[in-house]
Amino acid sequence: MISAELGKPLEQFVVELVATGRYGSKSEVLREGVRLIQEREARLAAMDAAVARGLADADAGRTVPVEDVLNELDARYTAQVNKRA
Repeated sequence: MISAELGKPLEQFVVELVATGRYGSKSEVLREGVRLIQEREARLAAMDAAVARGLADADAGRTVPVEDVLNELDARYTAQVNKRA
């Protein structure tokens, strides 16, 4: 079992969430908070992995000239604008 001191402001916030019926108990509030942190950490790990892959590609010379990327983006956005018109 985990016991944690939240401090007065956070404890009061948790109490208000339970009092308003948003959550059924303090434990539900804390579980939701930990679940959200878990999701955020997973997203950060995925971003870190993507950056590492990108850096490895750059180091290996697997790159595209910026002019080519900009031209492709310009063509995509122009096509979207023309489709709406």
